[in-house]
Amino acid sequence: KNTMVDVDTKPSPVQPHWYERYVQPCVAELLGSALFIFIGCLSVVEDVEGTGRLQPALAHGLALGLTIAILGDI
Repeated sequence: KNTMVDVDTKPSPVQPHWYERYVQPCVAELLGSALFIFIGCLSVVEDVEGTGRLQPALAHGLALGLTIAILGDI
């Protein structure tokens, strides 16, 4: 008897769960936008006289970088 098994079968790709496909990106977008807007508004409210446009620009840039670093893989 020949008892060899065919090993060349490819496993079917795993479909992501509905939460990972639909809900998680929406929650990440909501949190990222809220962080970006919240930090941006706070940087404008506490604008010191000598900083001018630099403080809000740096705050928005750092908030965007932080959001991308934390939520970018989603």
